Amino acid sequence: MSTATHDLDRAGQAATGGGAPVPPGERHRGGVGSRIFNGFSHVFLVVWALMVVYPLVWVVMSALKSDSEVIRKPLSLIPEKLHFENFGRAWTEGHLGSFFLNTLLVLAGSVTLTMLLGSMAAYALARFEFRGNRLIYYMFLSGLTLPIYLAAVPLFKGVYNTGVSFPLLGPNKHAMLILVYVAWSLSFTIFFMHSFFRTLPDSIAEAASVDGASHTRTFFSVMLPMAKPGLISIGIFNVLGQWNQWYLPTLLMQSVSGEPKRQVIAQGLIELSVNQGYKSDWSGLFAGVTMAMLPVLIVYIVFQRQVQSGLTAGVGK
Repeated sequence: MSTATHDLDRAGQAATGGGAPVPPGERHRGGVGSRIFNGFSHVFLVVWALMVVYPLVWVVMSALKSDSEVIRKPLSLIPEKLHFENFGRAWTEGHLGSFFLNTLLVLAGSVTLTMLLGSMAAYALARFEFRGNRLIYYMFLSGLTLPIYLAAVPLFKGVYNTGVSFPLLGPNKHAMLILVYVAWSLSFTIFFMHSFFRTLPDSIAEAASVDGASHTRTFFSVMLPMAKPGLISIGIFNVLGQWNQWYLPTLLMQSVSGEPKRQVIAQGLIELSVNQGYKSDWSGLFAGVTMAMLPVLIVYIVFQRQVQSGLTAGVGK
């Protein structure tokens, strides 16, 4: 018996706990199957990546074409000539500038309130035992099961009635849209941060309490900084979800004649496509979609490591 064969037999005996040596056919069968599976998974991932990346590249390239080229060569990725003026036309004539400003204004208030209220509620539910704790948690959790479409009529009626008494909180007001966004995002925020706060060690909070820190001081100065990965992850999810939200703004931010445009970006893009009528401005529409899409991609690319660490931190602990 050769030395190589003897070494293989010894490896087989070690793998099986010192029993009979594994036949050569059985030794290589697992390796071949593993290579086939890996090859198939790589092919699947490449196909999936092309399915995701191609539409994005197509939208950006279409934004640099002329209207006639968009119609003549809709699937081509290389423009005959770069038309950067499409972005300027979409920004000014399509009112994308005001849509961006309205969206940033709403997100600044809604995401801040969502993160503040959601983290405080999740911390109290995760770290303190009191009567009704689980009931309150499951009530928040039940908000994830309710489609927003089922609450359209009572939501609009409630907003309208609130606006009668408080004009700043009526329909077509950014303040009301901010509060609705907070209520819409609070369930998932509490669900995510509740699991994250439960993974934090009790000894640090107890040490802060021994040093004389109040519950408020312990939360803001000790526990909240420790939950930074989770806060970044859920914050990005809230930004993406509220940035792409279309149904709630359409329901609550209807255009009113005589008032300045108050629509957010997703609602404005739909209006831009509908209001074209017989005037074809497909290149301007693609430019608007590109400008609405790029901030979201940039945010995710910049913070993707923080998102991944936040999602895996609770599992790792």
